[in-house]
Amino acid sequence: MALAHLHRIDPEANMARFYCIDVAATLFGDVSVVRTWGRIGTNGRTKLETCATVEEAERAASQTLRQKMRRGYLPAAQMLPPDLMV
Repeated sequence: MALAHLHRIDPEANMARFYCIDVAATLFGDVSVVRTWGRIGTNGRTKLETCATVEEAERAASQTLRQKMRRGYLPAAQMLPPDLMV
């Protein structure tokens, strides 16, 4: 499960993007920040950043999350039209 799943949608600019970020353990005992992004409806691209500690990985994930939210990304649940929200 992703730590955060964000969307940025702007129909006027034909923009429909997603950004997922997660912190996960590797097979070798390290911790990684996994970032996946792209156009909604595609598999997107993935980048894996290996960190020495869980704290370092969480710090990197939080920093990226703040940056994306400053750029207009919102949690995916907030992007649903009001009639579809449960």
